[in-house]
Amino acid sequence: MARAERPDTLAAIEAAVWQELARAALDKHHAWRTPVLATGLSDGADARVVVLREVDPPTRTLVFYTDIRSGKVAQCLEQPTATVVMWSSVLGWQLRCRVQLSLDTQGVSVLSRWARLKLSPAAQDYLSPLPPGSVIDDPVRPVLPRDDRGHFGVLFARVDSLDWLELHRDGHRRARFDADGARWLQP
Repeated sequence: MARAERPDTLAAIEAAVWQELARAALDKHHAWRTPVLATGLSDGADARVVVLREVDPPTRTLVFYTDIRSGKVAQCLEQPTATVVMWSSVLGWQLRCRVQLSLDTQGVSVLSRWARLKLSPAAQDYLSPLPPGSVIDDPVRPVLPRDDRGHFGVLFARVDSLDWLELHRDGHRRARFDADGARWLQP
């Protein structure tokens, strides 16, 4: 994929960022499809790669699926402020999203997503009788599927600020987009 023309205004950059985020949720090969989610702990921080499932630009929301027994869930309930970090070598863009996390474990938003997901191999990720991170004896032991939705939950990340960095041979650029508006930053 060749680089597109460089957006030259703050408004054009913000629009391009949301366009790329929306594309990443649909394109399994987009570099932003698997960002790093960093959450806070009382004794430091924790980070893991997650899969970007959906993006809703009007509400500035990123959507991830999770096993509700995972460590990130407990962390987001204790400290809902987190950071999502993405890098695309094709674009030459790094994106850091400061987000507020919320979890949905029931209701229409979970049931409708589970109805689509349960037909795929990914459903197995949420049906294990053991929580993520459990010590096991045999990594290839098959998991017996259950009839319900297992431990599936939807993690919503409302974006409070975007920190965009472009690394480019003609000059690096950086900008922030948040409640205070859009502004250029020193890279």
